[in-house]
Amino acid sequence: MKVLLTTFNAKYIHTNLAIRLLYELNRDWPGLAWREFTINQDRDEVARFCADFDLVAFSCYIWNITQTLDAARKIKAINPSVKVLLGGPEVSYDWQDVLARPEVDFIITGEGETPFRALLYAWPEVGHLPNVAGKTPDGTVRYFSDPAIFNLEAYHDIRPWRNDPPETLASKVLYVETSRGCPYKCEFCLASLDNKVRYLPDVHIKETLLYLMQHGRVIKFLDRTFNMKRDFTLDIFRFILEHHRPKNVFQFEITADILHPDIIRFIQEHVPKGLFRFEIGIQTVNQKANLEVSRKQNFDKTKGIIEALADKVEMHLDLIVGLPLETWDDVKYSFESVFPLFAPELQMGFLKFLKGTPVRDKYAQHGFVFDPEPPYEVIESNYLSRHELAQLKLVEHALEIYWNKPRAIRTLKYVTARYSIFDFLLGLGECFGEQHEFHRYTLANVYERLLAFAQRQYPDDTILRELIELDFCLFQKERPRPLHLREVDESQKTTLIEMFQADLASPTRGKVRYLALPIGFDWNVFEQEQRVVPGEYRVLLAYDSTRAGQVFSFQNP
Repeated sequence: MKVLLTTFNAKYIHTNLAIRLLYELNRDWPGLAWREFTINQDRDEVARFCADFDLVAFSCYIWNITQTLDAARKIKAINPSVKVLLGGPEVSYDWQDVLARPEVDFIITGEGETPFRALLYAWPEVGHLPNVAGKTPDGTVRYFSDPAIFNLEAYHDIRPWRNDPPETLASKVLYVETSRGCPYKCEFCLASLDNKVRYLPDVHIKETLLYLMQHGRVIKFLDRTFNMKRDFTLDIFRFILEHHRPKNVFQFEITADILHPDIIRFIQEHVPKGLFRFEIGIQTVNQKANLEVSRKQNFDKTKGIIEALADKVEMHLDLIVGLPLETWDDVKYSFESVFPLFAPELQMGFLKFLKGTPVRDKYAQHGFVFDPEPPYEVIESNYLSRHELAQLKLVEHALEIYWNKPRAIRTLKYVTARYSIFDFLLGLGECFGEQHEFHRYTLANVYERLLAFAQRQYPDDTILRELIELDFCLFQKERPRPLHLREVDESQKTTLIEMFQADLASPTRGKVRYLALPIGFDWNVFEQEQRVVPGEYRVLLAYDSTRAGQVFSFQNP
């Protein structure tokens, strides 16, 4: 029997650890193969490839279930004898409607290691297997559940990445699993359904890490709370510091308010800047909403730890819009509490009602209406109307375009100190949406809309417009034409170039081009302290093939 383990990744750079693990655990099975696709690939082409197998097993998530079912239909149209098996978090709960589809033959629920291997060796008589849902020719569903969990010690000698061409790994995001389960019970998260935390064998973790450090670049840990155990966390950090290579980056999902002081001290004293990224799910600072979804968090402590490590660790923070008991004012308060931390990435996600989660089961208690199709996003509730959620989407779009990219970092830091950053991004999102689609625009559109919005809403704030100009100029790879400021005359520009000639003397690979602009504040103070000192100043921006927009500033005599 020819069997294919496969999935649709969201992007080419993404990878799927699950199918690699299943392949390695069962590589003794003759005819077993694996292959990844992306959600944007031609599904007719995917179906033609899959139709040559007897059994096609898809790894399913909210971002790929639609594409998976479409591919399954096309496979059946080409070769009706192919059996389609689905597994993964998207089909482990409330799977009955999916199994009823004619293009789906079997579904594995929960952890896939034990039932997948049992299915291979029992084929085609699989109706008696636990955690494998199937159906008889008359449509009757056959299924029974076995709560037994897979023994992770079986991964002792498993190396999931050894079948990838090593030269391909540097361009991909590579995943490492060190534990399963989560000690917390957040009702919007599937991880909360497995509160028994189990660790994979140490040798598996470290040999996998070592291989990925040697051949890859970005390595992401899948653990829901990586820092749960102090000694384990420090051991992995020390292993990374001993073996990492240039350009390696490691991303961890942590719970900041339980980060042990010893771990904080270790990072501050030993970890090079830029080596670690921390993903921290703040979600909300509203304690009523936290308690309503069985979530515990001390935001003041979280904030303090983020600030203590910000110079060493790149922070990615998450907020969730639409939680129970959260009104418009609550969302605004959370946003304006978290944004001033100035994390390089702030994700403003919207509550999703994932299959199996308690928040989905209790949706009626709060008047939730959510999209019945993936990703099951909130549409309205007793606390936020459809219109309000649509307005909050505008804030999300503006945040993504101007902060997370990042195209207007200095402008938004200035706004945060003087105005409501939430109201600013809302207005900016409205202004942008009036002229352009949020998924289709040019770089010029980005700054044109920002400048137009600032001129209309803040007509007396010249420094705001100057910062927009400087954000625009510093985002360019080559010397641009200014948006609205007029260059200083050639004699002043020449004087500036001569003044900073020593600083410009570093080796370059091409001709340096200059841009000299007048501004009304001290650039150096603002860059270092985010503080505005008014005055008459000039800035000189130098562009060459190795750097863009190096800035030199001085005050007019």
